[in-house]
Amino acid sequence: MNRFIITVILLFSSHLSYSKTIEEQIEAAFKPKVDVLAKIIFYKPFESFEFHLSIVVLWLILGAFLFTFYYRFIHIRLFKHAIDITRGLYDKKDEVGEVSHLQALVTALSGTLGLGNISGVAFAISLGGAGATFWMIVAGFLGMTTKFLECTLGVKYRSIDKHGEVSGGPMYYLSRGLAKHNLPILGKILAIVFAVFCVGGAIGGGNMFQANQAYSQISLVYPFLTGNGFVFGIIMAIFVGIVIIGGIQKIANVTDKLVPIMCGIYILVGLVIIFSNIDQAGLAWMRIIDGAFRGNAIFGGTAGALVVGFQRAAFSNEAGIGSAAIAHSAVKTDEPLTEGIVSILEPFLDTIVVCTITALIIIFTGFDTNVSQYSGAQITTMAFSSVFPWFKHILSLSILLFAYATMISWSYYGLKSWTYMFGNTKSSKLTYNLIYLSFMVIGASANMNSVMDFSDMMILGMSFPNILGLYILAPEIKADLKIYIEKLRNTTSN
Repeated sequence: MNRFIITVILLFSSHLSYSKTIEEQIEAAFKPKVDVLAKIIFYKPFESFEFHLSIVVLWLILGAFLFTFYYRFIHIRLFKHAIDITRGLYDKKDEVGEVSHLQALVTALSGTLGLGNISGVAFAISLGGAGATFWMIVAGFLGMTTKFLECTLGVKYRSIDKHGEVSGGPMYYLSRGLAKHNLPILGKILAIVFAVFCVGGAIGGGNMFQANQAYSQISLVYPFLTGNGFVFGIIMAIFVGIVIIGGIQKIANVTDKLVPIMCGIYILVGLVIIFSNIDQAGLAWMRIIDGAFRGNAIFGGTAGALVVGFQRAAFSNEAGIGSAAIAHSAVKTDEPLTEGIVSILEPFLDTIVVCTITALIIIFTGFDTNVSQYSGAQITTMAFSSVFPWFKHILSLSILLFAYATMISWSYYGLKSWTYMFGNTKSSKLTYNLIYLSFMVIGASANMNSVMDFSDMMILGMSFPNILGLYILAPEIKADLKIYIEKLRNTTSN
């Protein structure tokens, strides 16, 4: 393997002097297609009234709001129970599945915790001001119930083959669930549409965006790497490829070690900075609340605080997108609701905790108003480094590992969608993996704007078929939930 890596590096080293030309060629080929599709995905139905909220973000907000009230704030009522399940207090022997509750949670978290929290928050604040933070928190809070619903369905309608390999997610609960409700054709159409978007989302947000921002961060801290995005992408593709060939169990074994360590370091240093500036907390929150409700922020086009906050929160925690249901469906359990309950912890940790920490540090250090020369992860890096100059090196490593964990998790999401459409054969899997790894190189070399647009429209586009299916299947899960809570009360009372 070492010889292979060295050979690849030497092979592409001759292109280093032409890396700028490669980036320009990629951008020229990529951007026109992105622009056409973005007009559809990000269509603004009320633009003539100066309300510039895209239809996909409205769709996510409406779904999250209705599900939260429909299930009577289940994410608050069962929050402690979710922690207990994750701790393994309700585990049983010989349950069907491939990974534990904790492994399923951290695998899904590895697909959400990361650059969406580090660079996504910075993008939100740079475009929508401090007020975008408030709407990110609101979106995270509402999204907890949506996540509960889709992950419960992911386990309930999953498929397990004769080798014990699990396949689940919206593709399966849309096709099987809607067929159960006498809507087989609609279910099949929605499943295929979701699978197409999911493959695009895996290639875009779960792959290209991660490679792009990881390289952007590394080249900022280590300038000698500037212009070498093509080679950086090749190296990342090699190391991601080593893991994704092993399937969900190998992915879970990597993520359940990487994610807690990365998240722990990031939160610890973030809290140190916050508590060392605790005297500024009141002013920071005043700016956040004021920015969230100023009329010109909400109605200020694509830079409006509400628009940007919800859009970046959706990209960060993926509630309503349906991706996490694919990872959670592999859990070892005979009770689908237990995994749905565990999944409510994702938006809480991802958006309410980690994104808020990032936002407060950016605001404390003044980088919410001084961002013209930086973008994305670079803003967060400069904010952290202004307090601890040495932290830029640790953050660079964290960003690299966050990106790595996210890429291997999203490779699994895309693979399951790909095999749903083209069959679960070795040749089908190999084709997908080669495409996925190739786009990693493109992501590291392409211009950030086109990568962001493509990532957003693919990942957010997954919500159209997913949430429509959730509306139809929500009463079924509500009935299941009523029975589960009654059993839980009887068990507790005994």
